[in-house]
Amino acid sequence: MIKFNKPQNLNGAELLDELAAVGVVVEGLPTDDGAGNLILNIATKDEAAAVAVVAAHNGTTVAPEPTIADKLASVGLSLDELKTAILGGN
Repeated sequence: MIKFNKPQNLNGAELLDELAAVGVVVEGLPTDDGAGNLILNIATKDEAAAVAVVAAHNGTTVAPEPTIADKLASVGLSLDELKTAILGGN
C-alpha cells in the first residue's frame, strides 16, 4: 500500500482507468484515510508512474445523466417492452 496526496476532485473509477492505461495494476479499491491522503495497493515498482497519474487526476464529480434505458429500468421496463407497448403489442 502506497500513500499519495488525495486529488481535490477524486473519482475512484476514473482514477483506476487512468492508472490501468499506464500499466499500473491496483489491487482492490482506492482508500481515503480521512487525512487528505489516498491509499493505493500497488506494486512499489509502479509508484513513480502512479504519482504522475494521481497528481494529474481531475475526476468527474457530477453523476452522468441517466439514459432512456436507465430511466425505464428504474420502473421495471426495457426499451423493447416500451416499443412493443407503443406499437400495439401485448
